Amino acid sequence: MKILVMGGTRFVGKSLVEKLLNQNHDIDIFTRGNKANPENTNLIKGDRDNLESIVKLKNEKYDVVYDISGRELKQTKLLIENLDNSFQRYIYVSSAGVYKDNCELPLSEDDPIDPDSRHKGKFETENWLINQKIPFTSFRPTYIYGPGNYNKIENWFFERLFTYKSIPIPGDGSLITQLGHVSDLTDVMIRCIKFENSENNIYNCSGERGVTIKGLIYFCAKVLGLNQNEISLRTFDYQKLDPKSRKGFPIRLNHYQTDISKIKNDLDWEPNFDLLNGLKDSFVNDFNFKKNEGFEKNSDRILFNS
Repeated sequence: MKILVMGGTRFVGKSLVEKLLNQNHDIDIFTRGNKANPENTNLIKGDRDNLESIVKLKNEKYDVVYDISGRELKQTKLLIENLDNSFQRYIYVSSAGVYKDNCELPLSEDDPIDPDSRHKGKFETENWLINQKIPFTSFRPTYIYGPGNYNKIENWFFERLFTYKSIPIPGDGSLITQLGHVSDLTDVMIRCIKFENSENNIYNCSGERGVTIKGLIYFCAKVLGLNQNEISLRTFDYQKLDPKSRKGFPIRLNHYQTDISKIKNDLDWEPNFDLLNGLKDSFVNDFNFKKNEGFEKNSDRILFNS
């Protein structure tokens, strides 16, 4: 198949492109070109917010379009309005961050959306795709982790544990969160093409189970070969933090878990990685390289008061 990947040179895009290449697909990658393009792919260099860049795609025909980099509706509209409309599927990476906080968990795809979410552009894009009758599948991952993660999630904890720093922990650490491995996400993004019932559907996509923040820290410690007695946890009152300080902690400070039964049933799919094995994969194939290059300065300047 001829495939267009919007953003395919790091993390989710890199994982996806490697798998598509293994299946011998013909791949164009549209990106700003700041990262090296994978071998055996065609780079179309440009800014997706710029019409002059997007029109480079006007005469190309694709079987499938993967949109990993889209955040706002205007970006998707500009792209699709300048694509040949013969593609079979438009596969979009949305976010579980679109949901309103809810006292009932896990969150399903039908639960209310937060109109003030910083991810509202993704929900607006999904609605537009539905209204325009464009053949699409959208995935709403929770926290994505794994090798190549440029967001400070698992590596934030690995770094502190590896250097024996104390770890700020919200309250008693019982807030529930959920992580999904990047390889599981890209597996099912490819898999959905074979399932007609995935067309014009939206799916939560993450790991099978939720985990408390304290549990996540203990899992990370186990990966590093540390026992719980070697960990210094420093509690802070997360309910009193101002919004700026809240961003210094890598996990949202409320319960956060989605229901993945729909994607499992519709696509006959199960995540390959449980959390412990996924963290091991991230540590071995990513963190071990980064620690040899020296750590970036982290958010220690933000004080978490106990």
